Amino acid sequence: MSISLNKGETIRLSKESDGRLNRVILGLGWDVAAPKKGLMRFLGVQETIDLDASCILFASDGTMQEAVWFEQLQSRDGSIRHTGDNVTGAGEGDDEQILVELNRVPSHITALMFVVNSFGGQTFDRVANAHCRLLDANNNREVARYQLDSQGAHTALIMAQLLRSGAEWKMHAIGEPGRGKTFHDLVPSLIKHIKTGK
Repeated sequence: MSISLNKGETIRLSKESDGRLNRVILGLGWDVAAPKKGLMRFLGVQETIDLDASCILFASDGTMQEAVWFEQLQSRDGSIRHTGDNVTGAGEGDDEQILVELNRVPSHITALMFVVNSFGGQTFDRVANAHCRLLDANNNREVARYQLDSQGAHTALIMAQLLRSGAEWKMHAIGEPGRGKTFHDLVPSLIKHIKTGK
């Protein structure tokens, strides 16, 4: 049974999988909100929004090591892979997925931050039903889901992070709004979360 996370909550991955969870998928999804008024609503036109999911890798000292995003779909060691860019938000379920092989992530990497940016600069007022969910990649079982109250005048969201503590990984739900077309604009805020572990 999947766990429903609230903002600020943390789960231990080993507890939710009897210690067998070593390949996970972070699925990120969203819908385009229906126009509230104007010609587009009258004509029934559905707009598209290009949101981009990224995974940013940090060392224990809070320094960014690399990022997996639409310009680099795989980490240098191959432990993290992005399935590709969805430029419209169309379709059911996850719009973008990032596969993480936890047992292959280099030992100096202690935090993986997952963010979504509006590449076209459209605000999240136009986004509905944003979610972040963790899947067991071995059987596609949903382990945890974080449904976000995403709407607002921001152009980015810090969704969640995976934190390494010794041999164990934890998932922490963040859901903090931000601004910027790519993850680069969010790095100062990400470092703050790395240093506090929240």
